[in-house]
Amino acid sequence: MDADTNGHGRAGARIAGLVRDAILDGAYAPGARIRQEDLADRYKASRVPVREALRILESEGLITRVANAGAWVSQLNLAECEELYQVRERIEPLLLRLNVPLLAPGEIDALDELAGRMEAATGAEEFLALDRRFHLATYAAAPTIMLHETVVRLWNRTHHYRRAFVRVARSTGDASANHDHRLLVAALRRRDGDEAESIIAHHIRRTRLELARHPEIFANPS
Repeated sequence: MDADTNGHGRAGARIAGLVRDAILDGAYAPGARIRQEDLADRYKASRVPVREALRILESEGLITRVANAGAWVSQLNLAECEELYQVRERIEPLLLRLNVPLLAPGEIDALDELAGRMEAATGAEEFLALDRRFHLATYAAAPTIMLHETVVRLWNRTHHYRRAFVRVARSTGDASANHDHRLLVAALRRRDGDEAESIIAHHIRRTRLELARHPEIFANPS
């Protein structure tokens, strides 16, 4: 592979990371058009790394490309979102169990602090960012071949809909997620893998069921 190809690959990965962050931050709503020329101008890049960035994001399910038409931020309907959440219900408990004996006491203390910050969060975006840090930190200690990467991709694909769910939950005063976080920290301190698995499975299941009760989210998930 020559230097130009390596350079385009690195630039494509960098642009993909920036666009991924923008999508997860809500700068692009589901269904939003992403134009190659706009990305090239914004990131001062040629079309080749921009195309590579879009290819990466398409492989992650974050964008949809249509030949000779363009690229759009991927959207999920209710049935698709439910399927992804059901996959999460089954594989995230496994990933968590692998991490339970490996999390250091200081890492569990940091999770406890994040749980407190979520309880004190004044806005949905603040809560959402802390919630992501909390859960992904519980999955970060165990080395895996593909499980961790798969979980992160599923989180990314459902992120817009989790944002909409958080807004609905906060508007109704639903604090059950905070309760789950405290229970999870306690289970991790006890190194109780069975309890930790049960808590996270129910935590994800509750979100799936609540999303099904609000089909309007899928008409306007931004």
